[in-house]
Amino acid sequence: MIILPGGLALDYHQILNARGHMAATREDFTQAEAFLARHPAVRCVDLLLPDMNGVPRGKRVEADDLRQVYERGMLLPGSMFALDVLGGTIQSTGFGFDEGDADRPCLPVPGTLQPCPWLGPEVAQLQVSMVDHDGSPFFGDPRHQLGRVLERFAALGLTPVVAIELEFYLVDRERTAAGYAQPPASPLTGRREFRTQINSMVDLDAHSTVLRAIVEACRAQDVPGGMTLAEYGPAQWEVNLRHVADAQVACDHAIRLKRIVKGVALAQGFEATFMAKPYREMAGSGAHIHVSLLDAAGRNVFESEDPVGSAPLRQCAAGLLATMADAMAIFGPNANSYRRLRPESYVPMHPTWGYNNRGVAVRVPVSGAVDRRLEHRVAGADVNPYLLTAAVLGGMLTGLERRLEAPAPLIGNAYHQRIDAEPLPNDWREAILRFEASDAMRELFGERFVQLYSTLKRGEWEDFASQVSPLEHEWYLSQL
Repeated sequence: MIILPGGLALDYHQILNARGHMAATREDFTQAEAFLARHPAVRCVDLLLPDMNGVPRGKRVEADDLRQVYERGMLLPGSMFALDVLGGTIQSTGFGFDEGDADRPCLPVPGTLQPCPWLGPEVAQLQVSMVDHDGSPFFGDPRHQLGRVLERFAALGLTPVVAIELEFYLVDRERTAAGYAQPPASPLTGRREFRTQINSMVDLDAHSTVLRAIVEACRAQDVPGGMTLAEYGPAQWEVNLRHVADAQVACDHAIRLKRIVKGVALAQGFEATFMAKPYREMAGSGAHIHVSLLDAAGRNVFESEDPVGSAPLRQCAAGLLATMADAMAIFGPNANSYRRLRPESYVPMHPTWGYNNRGVAVRVPVSGAVDRRLEHRVAGADVNPYLLTAAVLGGMLTGLERRLEAPAPLIGNAYHQRIDAEPLPNDWREAILRFEASDAMRELFGERFVQLYSTLKRGEWEDFASQVSPLEHEWYLSQL
């Protein structure tokens, strides 16, 4: 039973039946029972609700109580989606004390009940998503926002096929004397390396134990990992997830991957971070998303022997370029996100596109005609994968529905050419204000979500901007 503002009482069974969730819940628990039978050592289950920053929130329950979660849902307040990155509620969103910090039901996401090898055989995890008081999808849950976008593609007879690449750093669990992150000592040499070695097999050998444990945990959780490669920074890595014809599931995989990486790293004596720019002089960490579109017959509508010859591909690219600046608050959700935006650092500075060019914002990778796709290269690894994917797919919809035509693909160095487009916002506050004022973002996400997200991020920015940093003391305290 849930008590709403004004004293109205609703039973969970009424809520679930009203929206058709009950049958799915019963079916899902049959699968959960089979999971528990296969994993008899499981004693507790972590119920995970990724918040607006993609940080897992939730509760740990006994395995014996799991049936109740499937049949009635788990209660969490709507303010889960009004939390800043430190876990404090931004009260100006209206989802704190203004509504009595009201609870809403959270329902299991199918296919996400998985073991947690790094925590031992007694622990499993299950992702949930939030519904509103009347059983409808809660607008503030990013997973539901992506679902709304996918419904629009379905109305066009199209299915996005999505793959996400995530970069991260392994860092020493001990900070420097000044409190900064530092690379871990090599397990092979014992030395702490500060160098750039892209695709280094030596680095792969040195960290093979932790990387192998990450791969094994991905297999245990049905996360379809592909290649793992050493990136530019010291102990920086990229994991490529395989293409999935369900964008929500692709993002579920990304959420699980982040928890796997962080959990396995800690178990192996490291710390892992998806912070966009942990080192000033080293490469940032990005989140690249690859997208193709299938029609009702299962054909890739981007298919063309000419890499940029498909009209739908060009329209989608045009839509991405047209909406990119307005969506920067999604692609760069934190103050640190904008530290990545540096020339010739494989991070785009303008809305550009091109073939086989890693300097542009939207790349057409080298592939066979049937595998033709777009790669969006703007976001940092600190992004919420559901919002990233919703914004990218929303931009593509804009191009398709309005039949936009992309400019000529850029050839050569994207950082040394004159671009007939304004630069992307490189300041957090500017990006938030632009997102808040954007008609395109309101059309995509809805007025309520734009206001919620903008208010949340503006609150984070105001708190961050008010802090006096050690660097300010170093520069100004004695000199002024």
